[in-house]
Amino acid sequence: MRRGSIFRISLYGLAAAGGVTLVAVLIKWLPTSASRQMDRITWVYWFATAICIGIFGVVAGVIVYSVLHFRAQPDDESDGPPIHGHTGLEVVWTLIPTALVTAIAVASAVVLSQNGRAGDNPYHVKVTAQQFAWSFQYPDDGGFRTTELVLPLRRAVRLDLSANDVIHSFWVPQFGQKQDAVPGIKTHIVVTPTRTGSFTLICTELCGLGHATMRAPVRVLPQQQFAAWVKQQKSGGGGGGSSGSATFASAGCGSCHTFEPAGSSGKVGPDLDNLAADAKTAGKPLADYVKESIVDPDAYVVSGFQKGVMPSTYGQTLTPAQIEGLVTYLTGSK
Repeated sequence: MRRGSIFRISLYGLAAAGGVTLVAVLIKWLPTSASRQMDRITWVYWFATAICIGIFGVVAGVIVYSVLHFRAQPDDESDGPPIHGHTGLEVVWTLIPTALVTAIAVASAVVLSQNGRAGDNPYHVKVTAQQFAWSFQYPDDGGFRTTELVLPLRRAVRLDLSANDVIHSFWVPQFGQKQDAVPGIKTHIVVTPTRTGSFTLICTELCGLGHATMRAPVRVLPQQQFAAWVKQQKSGGGGGGSSGSATFASAGCGSCHTFEPAGSSGKVGPDLDNLAADAKTAGKPLADYVKESIVDPDAYVVSGFQKGVMPSTYGQTLTPAQIEGLVTYLTGSK
């Protein structure tokens, strides 16, 4: 191939690669990282993207050059020249992609291994998923529970995941890590937060009618503020416990039901502000009706709704005190 041809191919290739690079750089494809794990994932992403841009530039350069310099004339209907395979060229275009794919695989494997290491002294949080809410327990600090995930800055945190009913999936976009929570199986991920702020935990596994509402707030605090927050939770100042309002939040009731005292507006299940009327229609005392609806939701289904939507596991996952507190909260009893 002549030097001029190589120059033109290179010019076309650089132009194509430059255009794609602008698209890759100017558009914000990824959320701003908030963890070491996300930093590593981002590095692999750009490593693979750079390789892809390089290959695209070479291929685009050859195609554009070929279209411009080897196109047939409008009145040329003759067959093209017979071309046989070129062993050397085929070896080259096999070895180079193999090497590049191997490089991406090795980089990804290294990052995957690093992201799975919690180190010698991780902070532990137990994450429980159920339709359609998240709850968190802190065994390293007495085992208190919250409905908000709060993590310390720049300390590795091991999140042990479990599910009470169906498969859910834990994902905070800024943390990068994603893992399924599977009934009967213990899974985990490691997160090392690198900046403070408020984020959102999203369930990314279709888990039922309320799936889109299954979210939870996440906060990252400096370690001193985190320690103060832990002390407040352990002293009972964090709004935890078995009160009806706390159970309503931790059980995810607001994701599916409208209830004015809780400020919830879910539409998956019946309006809880109408409990008295629904109990009257069912022919049952209000408190008995509410308790039965919690532990055996298919025993009576309000008109316009269907069986099998509300989880039937609350009788096992909630303590008797939590159930009684929830009944009191929902009925407005003193």
